Amino acid sequence: MSSSPQWDVPRALVVARLFYLVCGVRDACVTPFLTLYLRQLGLAAPWVGVLMGTKHLIAACWVPLCAFLVKRYQKRRMFLTGSLLGSVGASLLMVLVPPVDRNLGNHFCNGSSRMSATVLPLGVTRTVAIISAQDWDPNHSTGPPSLPSRRHTGALETSGFPNGSGKNQQATFSDLQDYLVGSIERARTTHQALHLVTSAVKDNYSREGAFEVGYVTLGFLPVVVALGSTVNLSMAQEDVQAVDLSLKELQWTFILSLGFMVFWELLTAPLEQVADDSLYEYLDFVDAADRNKGLWMWRLLGVSAGVCGIAALVEHLECILMTSGPRGVMDFYSYSLVSTLALAVSIAFPVPIYQQQGSSYKTIKALSFMRGDPRLILLALTAFWIGVVASTVQNFLFWLMQDHGSSELVMGFSVALSLLGEILLHPFRTSMLRKLSKVGVVALGLGCLAAQLLYYSFLWSWWSVLPVQILGAISNGALWWAMRASIENRATSGMDRSLSTIFQGHLYEGGCSVGSFVGGFVVMRFSLAVLYQACCMVLLLWLALFLSIQPRLPQERKTNYSKLLAMGGSDTSDSEQGSERDWLVKAMRDEHVNWKA
Repeated sequence: MSSSPQWDVPRALVVARLFYLVCGVRDACVTPFLTLYLRQLGLAAPWVGVLMGTKHLIAACWVPLCAFLVKRYQKRRMFLTGSLLGSVGASLLMVLVPPVDRNLGNHFCNGSSRMSATVLPLGVTRTVAIISAQDWDPNHSTGPPSLPSRRHTGALETSGFPNGSGKNQQATFSDLQDYLVGSIERARTTHQALHLVTSAVKDNYSREGAFEVGYVTLGFLPVVVALGSTVNLSMAQEDVQAVDLSLKELQWTFILSLGFMVFWELLTAPLEQVADDSLYEYLDFVDAADRNKGLWMWRLLGVSAGVCGIAALVEHLECILMTSGPRGVMDFYSYSLVSTLALAVSIAFPVPIYQQQGSSYKTIKALSFMRGDPRLILLALTAFWIGVVASTVQNFLFWLMQDHGSSELVMGFSVALSLLGEILLHPFRTSMLRKLSKVGVVALGLGCLAAQLLYYSFLWSWWSVLPVQILGAISNGALWWAMRASIENRATSGMDRSLSTIFQGHLYEGGCSVGSFVGGFVVMRFSLAVLYQACCMVLLLWLALFLSIQPRLPQERKTNYSKLLAMGGSDTSDSEQGSERDWLVKAMRDEHVNWKA
């Protein structure tokens, strides 16, 4: 059978490794830096959370359905080609989204202002006053609303707001929440003096009510112009009109980003699932699937190399090849280029030409099977909560690093450090699961993930994120190894793969969707540090609940008849008489007794 061109297993494995490697590089070009690009467009945390939540929601709902349809109608080869070809054009649509600040591109390639451009996506040029809450008079009828009482590091400069005629004009910003409920009419001039000398600022900096404005999202924040003791109503009207225009630009930016991202995700999200199913069925037909379970490492290697390589390439070539637009458009160009290479490799990707029988409703059967097993239900809830907290890291960790002056190369290296740790830990997977047990490894992974989140909330510099990234080998790698081992141990023959797809597809991606929607508004209302501390507390509470419930669950196991059949007839001899000595009859009888009990 192996002599047939359809079952050339060595050639299929080589093509599969190359395909996974190229797809890893392709995903690394954009996926880790996508939220940074959305921030550079001028979108604040709530809108970014909505966009990323929609992206994960499509992955949770559309991917299984699309994989089922292309398998049923035997269109896998066509889908692989169409997905890769369509992703080239769909990714380039994101480059057409206009940023809120149309003059954004001029600030990033200016060496004198590169650090300010890194901290403030919209690149503004005028100084923002650093003020203390004790200096505001909340009872004053003409005073502006109080600023949000949270801290952001770094003094900034602003441009894009109308200039007045006073010498000491300074711009302050009202609360984000007030603006969202229609407080634009409250933005008006005030005769309160904002003359704060440097010594007063330094004196108030150590007070509890002191705070700094770290970055500004144009279109979200109404402007209050202070002209000393002169009230200029016409200037206030111009400010309100400018903010109205910025709000319209923000709405268009968000709508176009949402539409293009949905179209892009519909094309690209099912690619990995369809390729995995195709390769698994191809190898399973010749009993080679169990011997080649490590192909996922090639994808991680591709991501590790791509995330560092694209960051280094963009930093060196962006200012040469691009003169306008936000930073990050080079990521999409690179994504399109690598997608073209993946398209060439996909022509030889192994796709079985036969139709597997009896597998159309495995997802429904897996859900029914999981419903009757409390341990699987507990693991399913764990996968959901992992997705909720992991989304906050995927969406906003680079924001936090950017606020501390980190470059994209350091961000990429932090991702590669975690993935390489996972690859290096994999040879010790079996001994770890044997010594700590599956439940122990799951608990250890949840604890490491909680420690990472708590550490992120106290970052103090751009490099401080690197030491804790090595924990990703346990909080991501070992955690999912233990969960897959638990699924395989409790699943019946042919059901383990469907259950794993449900856990990492529906449940994990659904958790990421919920976490993205909620996390964006938490960042707007509080801060990134509060978000990570809250996620750490949620994860620790779930860990305590997980450890308390686990010993109380029933201990019986489902009989895996495929493993028993693999043992052959070595355990029983031909001389044994009677059904009492038949291992299959005894296994079925024991399971029937346990079911009745």
